[in-house]
Amino acid sequence: MGWAEPRRGLSAWLAMASAFVLGVEESPAQTTGKPDPPGTLGAYAAGIFSAEPSSIEGGLTLLLPMGSRAVAMGRAVTASGGNESAFWNPAGLARIEEARFVVLRGDHLAGEATAFSLVLARQPLGTLTFSYQLLDLGDQDFRDRDGNVLGTVSFRDHLGIVSFATQLLSWLDTGLNFKVFQTRANCRGQCTDSGVTGTTYFLDAGLLAAPLPTVPLRFGVLLAHVGPDLQLINVEQADPLPTRLRAAASYELLHHFLAREDMEVWATAEMEDRVRELGSPVLYLGAEYTAGRTDQVFLRAGYGQGQTGQPAGMAVGMGLRYQQFEIGIGKALSGGTIAGESEPVHITFGVSF
Repeated sequence: MGWAEPRRGLSAWLAMASAFVLGVEESPAQTTGKPDPPGTLGAYAAGIFSAEPSSIEGGLTLLLPMGSRAVAMGRAVTASGGNESAFWNPAGLARIEEARFVVLRGDHLAGEATAFSLVLARQPLGTLTFSYQLLDLGDQDFRDRDGNVLGTVSFRDHLGIVSFATQLLSWLDTGLNFKVFQTRANCRGQCTDSGVTGTTYFLDAGLLAAPLPTVPLRFGVLLAHVGPDLQLINVEQADPLPTRLRAAASYELLHHFLAREDMEVWATAEMEDRVRELGSPVLYLGAEYTAGRTDQVFLRAGYGQGQTGQPAGMAVGMGLRYQQFEIGIGKALSGGTIAGESEPVHITFGVSF
């Protein structure tokens, strides 16, 4: 089965992949010109991922937020470290002292995401981390013109990450992610092909700096998703990855009002822009209140402008660290899913050993 001209973007790929796998006619949205029904994968793709020529990119699910802290702080986490840093700025892993195992769970408009990180720290050499994320984009039944179900296609995205971070100087940390990303459409039923798979690899490189020893100010910079195009179906369908440049500054505010070493309030402002089309940055704002020294309580809030997979608006969350355990929850308040439901809660659980 062939196509007269290349069609790009996630929504076009979903239609092409299903047709390629099942050997059926194109989706109703393509044959009739009408939108796909609410709740279908076609409606999801058309709703949050633009297919305009100036914004065509592959692997856009890589931009979906992962981790309760990142969600609660409106994604403004490039200038800070912690359990979730492998999915954001790997330089934030550099000063972890103990080995940790972290589980992350969250539902997106796209589907259900589950991830884990195994953090191995050996200071002062650095921190080595192995992470994996599964994004379940759901299943789609495809029917012939008489309404008979011919098969079901399952859409899954897999992301593997190896991270290394170390302290270059007393005030400067660096980190590198090597990532392997694979998106799959596997068919069950009357299929003419076993499925469609696209695989690529890429790098993230980040810095985290606190250059002024007497001023509680941190800076973070990240270059994310640098690698070859993601090829789906054939070479003509290859799209560039969503390469992004992030820059952030974080400042501790509470010391201006209280002389307490067991309480902090860090406020962060972050900008993100497309590397291939610089000049239209997205703003993220986040704040985190921390109380305690060894055992700690966290309160978090954030705001983000319109983002891929998440509308503009507020987010909130909290966390608790007790002995070797840490748990966090985060929730976006800004919008709902295609079905009209509110945004679900994202959860992160970690244990040190």
